[in-house]
Amino acid sequence: MKVKKPGKDEFKKRVAEEACELIENEMVIGLGTGSTVGYLIEKIGEKINTQDLEVSAICSSYQTKERAIKNGIPLTSFEEIKKIDLTIDGADQVDKKANLIKGGGAAHFREKIIARYSEKFVCIVDETKTCEKLNNPVPVEVHPFAKKPVEKELQKIGAEVEIRKAQRKDGPIVTDNGNFILDCDFGTISDPSSLKQELNNFPGIIEHGLFINLAKTVFIANEEGIKSI
Repeated sequence: MKVKKPGKDEFKKRVAEEACELIENEMVIGLGTGSTVGYLIEKIGEKINTQDLEVSAICSSYQTKERAIKNGIPLTSFEEIKKIDLTIDGADQVDKKANLIKGGGAAHFREKIIARYSEKFVCIVDETKTCEKLNNPVPVEVHPFAKKPVEKELQKIGAEVEIRKAQRKDGPIVTDNGNFILDCDFGTISDPSSLKQELNNFPGIIEHGLFINLAKTVFIANEEGIKSI
């Protein structure tokens, strides 16, 4: 009888469970956005119900906030806490140096804030998200007023730029912060740190999806189990 191999969803569940083991009582946790984080939120909810875990969470998006509430996770804010102990989030792509591209869910502005101001940031992915060098399009959140000039500047530095369209409505996606997303294809990114700095210098860019030297650990799920970088 042929044994069915686990699929991507199973890998996501496994890596979410592994990351959940890092959460300790009375922690303030930062929660990212996306399907893998969705499984993590379910695991945290189970731990609250079965092990009397006491935590509070800062959420990076409306979607994550709704999931957290549904699973019984108490919410907090920067105004109410001294620090975030641990942030856990997924990624769209991870290179061998633990640099990330994020923003597929258009939440990378708040995700980066939570990751940067956390004591520890852990990324969780399945092995399909890994690569030698980053080469996915980089999401760039831009203020609507600056959309056109920023687009021109991005093209000057070699990007193929496409505004992200909304689904089931006409026009572009509007983020939780009221901005647009430009998906910028730079091809293979040989120097992510330099590109990050270049993007940081453009007025009108609210935030971009390059997360460089932010993740302390990346958990990667595959058929053999969980590995980390």
